[in-house]
Parts: sequence; structure tokens; C-alpha cells
Amino acid sequence: MTENSFLIVPDSYPTGDLSVSAVEGGSAGAMSGDTDNGTRRPKPFFSWKRLWFFTGPGFLMSIAYLDPGNIESDLQSGAVAEYKLLWVLLAAHILGFFLQKLSAELGVVAGKDLAEMARLYYPRVPRLVLWIMIEIAIICSDMQEVIGTAIAFYLLSKGAIPLYAGVLITMVDTFTFLFFDNYGIRRLEMFFCFLIATMAASFGWEFFVVKPEAGKMFEGMVLPWCEGCGQKQLLQAISVVGAVIMPHNLYLHSALVKSRTVDRRLLPSISEANFYYALESGIALTVSFIINVFVVTVFAHGLYNKTNNDILAICNGTNIFDINSETFPPNNETVEADIYRGGLYLGCQFGIGALFIWAIGIMAAGQSSTMTGTYAGQFVMEGFLHIEWPRWRRVLVTRAVAIVPTIIVAFKAGGIRNLTGMNDLLNCVQMIQLPFALLPIMTFTAHTGVMYEYVSSKLAQAFFFVVAIAVVSINFYFASNYIMTELGTAWFAWVLLTVPGLIYAAFVLYLTLICLHTFGTIQADKVLPKALMPELDFLHDAPWKVEASTSEPMTYTNYGANEL
Repeated sequence: MTENSFLIVPDSYPTGDLSVSAVEGGSAGAMSGDTDNGTRRPKPFFSWKRLWFFTGPGFLMSIAYLDPGNIESDLQSGAVAEYKLLWVLLAAHILGFFLQKLSAELGVVAGKDLAEMARLYYPRVPRLVLWIMIEIAIICSDMQEVIGTAIAFYLLSKGAIPLYAGVLITMVDTFTFLFFDNYGIRRLEMFFCFLIATMAASFGWEFFVVKPEAGKMFEGMVLPWCEGCGQKQLLQAISVVGAVIMPHNLYLHSALVKSRTVDRRLLPSISEANFYYALESGIALTVSFIINVFVVTVFAHGLYNKTNNDILAICNGTNIFDINSETFPPNNETVEADIYRGGLYLGCQFGIGALFIWAIGIMAAGQSSTMTGTYAGQFVMEGFLHIEWPRWRRVLVTRAVAIVPTIIVAFKAGGIRNLTGMNDLLNCVQMIQLPFALLPIMTFTAHTGVMYEYVSSKLAQAFFFVVAIAVVSINFYFASNYIMTELGTAWFAWVLLTVPGLIYAAFVLYLTLICLHTFGTIQADKVLPKALMPELDFLHDAPWKVEASTSEPMTYTNYGANEL
């Protein structure tokens, strides 16, 4: 692989060239036909070999649905609401699928990822603000992933590796992906699939040991209601959505799909890639949903309505470490569930082996998600700033951006027992950042000068716009509730909420106006200063149109391969 082709388009591939024309004889693929002795030979609509060729980016993307933040949100959902919020988890995965589908289509059709398109389309100031917002989301996600991995080290070592040491180990260990990258993208993708399989085996084993109630599971999955639930369950439902749908993942997926060279001169080639990427994403997110369900149901069965005294009674007589009054205070208050205490409970209930299996699953989740977080940071930085650094330097910078605040948190926490509530805060921040991925992806996939024949339908535009309004409304409610809960109603709490809230609202409004302008609903140039408006006649390259309009041989540049 060349330096600039890292995770974009490799010059060589362990199993052959990663171009669409390299598999099954031609770039038109499943949507077209070949000519054999002058006879048109149609290709099948579906091919397992073609699906295998396109399989990889979706599973790397799905890691974000299985990071330690998601796992902790899952177990808290089970502990707080039993099976009643499974439908929220399912709805979040379905919505996530459609968003990831838009992201993949942008990468395939435009040949550029979301960050690159944002740099080309938005004026300088808005795109810099957008970059900062997404970097904040990546930092928060990385903090969850690194802390989760550090907790796994702590559990596996029976407390011998403290939290801050686990964070430092994770920082160094992240560079292991460079080792795998040297052996080609396919091997890297296989490594990620191995980590997903490890999670499935670890959490699945505990699911089948616990044997949750199938009837209640099914009811909680299909009944969009939460009987007897209050504000605590409502906030947990919001946290589930924030944990599942991560803003930086849309940026990541649009870049990962460029690991397969699609001949953008041919519409059938583009259509084929869109079809198989959508199918692969659906399979990958189905797998991640099942693993998330494993976690929710295990702790719904074991921790729902359990008090600290109940857990202490279960742990009485066991030799599980860290079972004391600091971990589970001797009172009748509902137990505070997190991935640390959840592991201890499993150890008490099912033996030390269950604790280690849980920790291995968390380790796999943390390791894989820290790597994809690094990729997301790299693509976002390269796309927005258009900088070209050596690979090791890019990794060092993107990793340090997240690791430094994580180390500070690890030292300030004063111990692994004091991290409860951190996951909710980080999920809150990521939900607040979601419009900064959602609105741009809606804008670009609705822009005829970017997507041409593949522009999103009016129905899809209306659906996603309603989703965006709902997300922004929920964000304001969740953020205001969190701030008032933590800081009370003092004047500085209102200042903390009002001043950033107004700035946030103004920028979201700006992105919304640009999005509606793209939809053709309003004329944003009538209300926004010219300096904040993108080019009204913005056109991205469409090689298939050039190819169709000329009989001359065309010199073709694959932007995904050569321009990073």
C-alpha cells in the first residue's frame, strides 16, 4: 500500500486487486452483462462472491454499535427497565441502517467521504466549526472506548492493573493496527470480524447461561411502549439512542467504502456497489443488534430491581475480588449498574469464569472500537483539513487528542468505582453532536450536483428531516435535564445551559437552512450572508456522464484513490 492509500484504495491486495473489475469479470457486476462472442450474457441479480468482495467496510462500521459505551448503556437499560426498552434499541439500529446507507452511497457515488465533501461545499468558517464539533464527538467516543478497555484490563488482572495504567496500555496498543495494515485491508477486516465473533461468543455464552424469558423479550422488542416507566427510564432510552447512533460513524463509513475501487464511469458499477454495501450493512447491524440484545437481556434478568444488599447476598461466600462496601454499599438502594459492577455481579452469580468471559468481551469491544475511532479521527482530519502526514504521525495525533483527556479523567476519578455517570455524560455530548453529521449527510445525498441520478427521494428527505427535528429536540431536553440534575438551578447552571445552547442552536439552524435550501424548500441565500452560503451552482464530478457523452478515450482519475 502507498502512504496516501491507507484504508482508501490499496495498490495491491493479498488476494488480488481490490477493483470492481477484478472480480467476476467486469465492473458492471450484478447489474449488467458481458459480451461473449457477440452474445449478451446477463449476470445474476445476486452473487455470494460479489457480496464477499464488498464485505468489510460495514463490519468495521458496525464496531461503533458495539463499543464499551454501547455495552454499558445496554446493561443499564436492562437494569433500569428490564426488557421494556428493547424496542428502542431495535428502532435505533433500523434508523442507524438507513443513515449508514446514505453515508455509503455518498462515498460510492461522489468518490469522496463526508468530511471531504464538507470541505468542498461549506464556506471556511462553518466547515471549521463542523470539524471541531465532530472532533469533540470522536474524543467522547474514544474516552468511552479507552476507559472500557482499561476496565477490562482491571477485571482480567483482578485489580492489579489500575485504571490509569490500562489507559496508557490502550494508547500504546492502538498502534497494533499499523501492524495489521501492513498485511492488507482484507486481513485487517478479518481481524475486526474476529473481535466481533469474540464479543458474540462472550456475551452469547452468558445469555444462554442466564436463559432470559423469551416472551418478555419479544414483547419488549415489538411493543413501542414502556409501561410504568418514569423519567429515569426515559433518560435511559435517550441514552440508548445516543450510544447507538454516533455522529463520527457516518464520516467513517463514507470513507471505508472507498477501500473497493468502483469504476465511477459506469452507472451499473455504482448501482452494484450501492446494493451490496447496503446489504452488507444490514447484515453487520443485525449481528450488532443481536449482541446488544444479549447484554440487555442478561442484566434485565439479573439486575432489574436489584438492590445493593441483594447483590451482596449473592456475593456472600464467594471469593470475587472488590466486593466491599465501596462497590456495593450495604443498603436497599437500587444498584448502580456499569460494566465494572456488572462484571463483578456475573462473577458472584456464575463464578469467576463468567467474570473473565465478560471482561474478554469488553476487551474485544474496546480494542476494536479504539481502532475504528482512530480511523474516524484520521479521515475527519484529512477530509476537513486536507493534510497529508506520514501514517504514524496521523495515528499519534488522533490518538493523543482522545487519550490526554481520558488520562485526566482516569486520575481525577480517583478509582474505577467512581466512573458511574461518566457514560451518560459522554453519550449526552455525542447526541448533541449528532446533527453535525445528520444534517450534512442529508444535504449532500439530496444535492443533485453531488448525487445526480442517486439523489435521495422527497419521501426520504422528509423522513430524515423529521428525524433531525426530533433528535435536536431530544438533545435540548436531555442536555438541559442533565445539567440541571448535576448542577441544580443556580444561576451559573442557567448560564452554562443558555450561552452554549444559543451558539449551538444558531449553528444547527444554519445547517438546517442550507439543508432545506438543497431540498428546494426555501431560498437560504435570501436570509443568510453571502459569505456563509455555499456555491449555488455547486457541481461535483460525474465521470459516468462524461463517459456517456464522448467516444474519445477518457483519462480517468479515481479521486478516492489519489486525493487525500
